[in-house]
Amino acid sequence: MLTTVKRVLVGPPLRSDRLGETLLPKRLALPIFASDPLSSVAYATQEILLVLTLGGLAYLYVAPWVAVAVVVLLAVVVASYRQVVRAYPSGGGSYEVASRNLGRSAGLVVAAALMVDYVMTVAVSVAAGVDNIISAVPSLQPHRVLINVGFVAVLTAMNLRGVRDSGKTFAWPTYLFIAGILVLVAVGLGQVVAGDPPVAESAGWQVRPEQVGLTGLALALLTLRAFASGCTALTGVEAISNGVPAFRVPKAENAARTMLAMGVTAITMFAGLTALALITKVRVAENTCDLIGFPGDCTSDPQRTVIAQVAAAVFGGGAGFFLIQALTALILILAANTAFNGFPLLGSILAQDRYLPRQLHTRGDRLAFSNGIIVLALIAAGLIWAYDGSVTRLIQLYILGVFTSFTLSQAGMVRHWNRALAGERDPRVRGRLHRSRVINAVGCALTGLVLLIVLVTKFTHGAYLVVIAVPVLYALMRAIRAHYDRVSAELEPEPGGVVMPAHVHAVVLVSRVHRPTLQALAYARATRPDTLAAVTVAISPEDVARLRQEWADRELNVPLTVLESPYREITNPVLDHVVRLRAEGPRDLVVVYLPEYVVGHWWEQLLHNQSALRLKARLLFQRRVMVVSVPWQLESSRHKPHRDPVAAGRRRS
Repeated sequence: MLTTVKRVLVGPPLRSDRLGETLLPKRLALPIFASDPLSSVAYATQEILLVLTLGGLAYLYVAPWVAVAVVVLLAVVVASYRQVVRAYPSGGGSYEVASRNLGRSAGLVVAAALMVDYVMTVAVSVAAGVDNIISAVPSLQPHRVLINVGFVAVLTAMNLRGVRDSGKTFAWPTYLFIAGILVLVAVGLGQVVAGDPPVAESAGWQVRPEQVGLTGLALALLTLRAFASGCTALTGVEAISNGVPAFRVPKAENAARTMLAMGVTAITMFAGLTALALITKVRVAENTCDLIGFPGDCTSDPQRTVIAQVAAAVFGGGAGFFLIQALTALILILAANTAFNGFPLLGSILAQDRYLPRQLHTRGDRLAFSNGIIVLALIAAGLIWAYDGSVTRLIQLYILGVFTSFTLSQAGMVRHWNRALAGERDPRVRGRLHRSRVINAVGCALTGLVLLIVLVTKFTHGAYLVVIAVPVLYALMRAIRAHYDRVSAELEPEPGGVVMPAHVHAVVLVSRVHRPTLQALAYARATRPDTLAAVTVAISPEDVARLRQEWADRELNVPLTVLESPYREITNPVLDHVVRLRAEGPRDLVVVYLPEYVVGHWWEQLLHNQSALRLKARLLFQRRVMVVSVPWQLESSRHKPHRDPVAAGRRRS
C-alpha cells in the first residue's frame, strides 16, 4: 500500500542514465529558481510601509527613497552574481566561492547562513501566500496554521516528483503572476496619467504612531529599519548560482541570462507596486488596532495586504481583484520552490564534502535529492507552527542569512579576480577582469553595509535567533566532518594486505530443535569453521533436559554447550562464552549464528525475535566477533507481495 501511495504522489522511478533529461531550458529555470525574488515584490513594499508607519503617516515621504535604495542594491547584487555564475559554473554558488577563496571556515559560515535562509524562504513565502488568501476570504483566519502546513506538504510532494516536473507545474503561475502585476501597474499608472488616480480603501484612515516626534538619529534608525525590511526583495537571488548544473548547455551562459531576466523583471514589478501603493495612499500597520477608521474588529479581523488594496483600488472589487489575489497567493506559495531546489542542492554538495550526512547526497526515485527536500519541509513546517504562520513575526528572522552569504561571496569573488589578474598578461582580458572585480567589490561593500544595518535594526526583533542558529549549524557541520575524518582514518587498511584469522569458531544459538535451528546448523557447517558448537542457556532445567533428549534422538553430530544462568538471563552468559572463545587466540574469529523469524505483520514482530535482537545489539560491540542472521520465513511472510528482482528482470527482457 505504501509503495502504491508513493507511486501516485511521486511517480515511477527514473533510471540514473536519464539524469540529462531533467536539465532545464531557461523558460523553466526562471520559475524554478527565481520565483522567490519575483514573488517577494508582493510583500517587500508592505514591509517598508509597516516600519515607516510606526512613526505615523508623516514619515511615508521616506518610502520612495528607501525603494530606490532597494532597487539599486538589487541591480548590483544581480550583476555581482552573474560574475559568480560565469566563474563557478559547478553549482556551489556562494559556498564554493567563499570556500575556494576565503577558506573552509568562511564557506561553512556561508553554507549555514544559506540553509537558514532557505528554511525561512519556505516559511515566509507560504505564510505570505496564505495571508493573501485570507485577505480575499477572511473567514479562513482561524485555520491559518493548518492551511500553511498543508501547502508545505503539497510543495514537498510536487518537488519529490523531480525538478523538471515541478518546473512545468510552476511555470504557468509564475508567468501569469508577472503578467498580472505588469498589467496592474500599467492600468494603475494609466489611470494616474488620465487624471483619475486610484484610491485605496484605507486612504482615509489614520495610523496611531508607536513613536512620536522622531528626528535625527531616531529617524535615521527608522529609515534604516525600513530599508532592511524592504531588502526582502533580494531573497533568493543567489539560487540561480547554486543551480547552474540544472541548466542546459551552455550552462553558465544560460544561467547568467536567466539571472538578468529575473533582475529586470523583479525591479520593474517592485518599483511599479511601490509607486502605486504611495499613489493610492495605502495604510497598513503592524498592529491592526493602530489603524484609526478600520471598519472591522481589529482584534480578530485581518487587514488587507498592500497588494490587495492596490488591486482593489485599480480594478475595484471584481474579477480583476480576485485574479490578482489568486495569482499573488499562488506565486507566494510556489516561491518556496526556490528553496526546495536550493536547499537540497546545497545539502548534497555539503554531504559530498562530508559536512552533512551522506544521505543528503543520495538522489531519490525521481533523481531529486529527496532527503534534503523532506528535511527542509519538516523544519519549515515546525517554524510555521511555532510562529502561528505570522509573516510579521517570521520576517524578522529573514534576510540576515541572505546578506551574510552575499557579503562573503562577493569578497571571495574580489579575491578570485585578484588571483586571475596576477597571472594574466592580455590587456583585453585584464580589462574584463578589472571590470568584473569592480562589480564584485561594489557588491561586497553594499551588501556588507546592508548586513550591518539588518543586524542592528532587526537583532532585538528576532534576528538574534539567526545569529545563534548560524554558529550552531557551523559547529555541527565541523563536528560531522571531524567524525567522518576520524572514521575514515580508523578504517584505513594496515600495510601488508589482508590478515586472515588464525581460527574461526562457529557458535549456533539454539533454544530447541526445530527447523530454523537445523537450518542454522547446516549453514554454519557449510562454512567449514575450525570449531562448531551449539549453545543454549539453561533458564529451566526441564527445557534443558528436553533439548538434550531431542539432540540425542536426532543424533546431531554437533556438541551442545549448556550455559548456566541462575538469574534466568540470556544475554550475559552468551557474551561471557563468546569472550572466552575469543580469548583463546589474539587472531581468532568468533561467528555467532542467530536463527530469526521473518514475519508478515508488524504485530508479529512484537511476539518474536526479541531475545535475538537484544543479543545482537550487544554482540555488535564485541571485537573480532561476527553476527550472522539466519532467516526463517514464517507462513505469514510468504503471502506478502515481495518483488522478485530476478523475475522482474526476466519479464522486462
